Amino acid sequence: MEKINVPLADRSYSILIGSGILSGLGKELSALSFPQRIAVISNPKVDNLYGRAVLDSLKTSGFSPLMFTIPDGEEFKSQKTLQSIYDFLIENSFDRGCGLITLGGGVVGDIAGFAAATFLRGIPYVQIPTTLLAQVDSSVGGKTAVNHSLGKNLIGAFYQPEMVLIDISLLHTLEPREVSAGLAEVIKYGVICDYDFFCWLEKNVVQLRNRDVKALAHAIKRACQIKSEIVVTDEKEGSVRAFLNYGHTFGHAIENLSGYGEWKHGEAVSVGMVVAAKISLKQGFCTQQDVDRLTQLLKNLELPIAPPDFPLSAYVASMQRDKKVKQGTLTLVLNRGIGEVFLQKTDNISSVFSSVL
Repeated sequence: MEKINVPLADRSYSILIGSGILSGLGKELSALSFPQRIAVISNPKVDNLYGRAVLDSLKTSGFSPLMFTIPDGEEFKSQKTLQSIYDFLIENSFDRGCGLITLGGGVVGDIAGFAAATFLRGIPYVQIPTTLLAQVDSSVGGKTAVNHSLGKNLIGAFYQPEMVLIDISLLHTLEPREVSAGLAEVIKYGVICDYDFFCWLEKNVVQLRNRDVKALAHAIKRACQIKSEIVVTDEKEGSVRAFLNYGHTFGHAIENLSGYGEWKHGEAVSVGMVVAAKISLKQGFCTQQDVDRLTQLLKNLELPIAPPDFPLSAYVASMQRDKKVKQGTLTLVLNRGIGEVFLQKTDNISSVFSSVL
């Protein structure tokens, strides 16, 4: 088992990465002196696969867990679903001496994490991400949120977990589309700050598509290392943490306009990265070869590279509601070649994007 420490003073925690480590959950939580009474939030599919293993591990170590499932899908990452979690916690007499575990993908992690951040003004929680996308991105860093009908993740809080447990063996039950969606976020890390990692991804496409354990372990570990280093430097996105939004501004617009759940988050980010790279090319910050390499890697990992056919005006309206907009100015993340990005502010969103769409 690998361990990555995220040093954030009194909010520090560890990311545990390994294969077959879910059974050790109870022992790890005991070592943390985690609250005895625990609400495990999951969805029906994940509960059927791994719920019993989680509950058994917890009970064996002396914990008292209760399982609560929420509907599966981005369209359910809503205030209505959040309310159902609050109802469950209150009806079962959970208090400030209790804890919460998120067991699932990014939707479960984000919404249950937000419930933990806000229930009784905050209770401790642990992330157990079961999708590749959640393992390399949303489970690390303490971003929690629900969607609004007008935009993605517009209602949320920064709230760090007590631990993140990443069991690579859980990925064998994922559909190929889910694996590809997760790999989009992995590619992002190479583009924003690690050229050598990007080259490694190009050379290991087959292994990653075939879910080779060693390849996945390396990709997940490197992604988590990069994200944790950025989070430690800028926990609440005042500067460099915004680099992690590469491809996300346009990607979130795709998700919003298509109807949450139609596009996987990683698929939308894949297209968003291509759009960002084309803007960078247009402005002279990268070469056509850089754009081609990124596009080819995404295609090789069976990810989309072309946006759905919505009017430019619809994309602009959606991006103007993005949480990264301040006083009408949108901060874009653009790449310098491969392995470096920078922030660029623009108050003319239509002009910038019309040149590449």
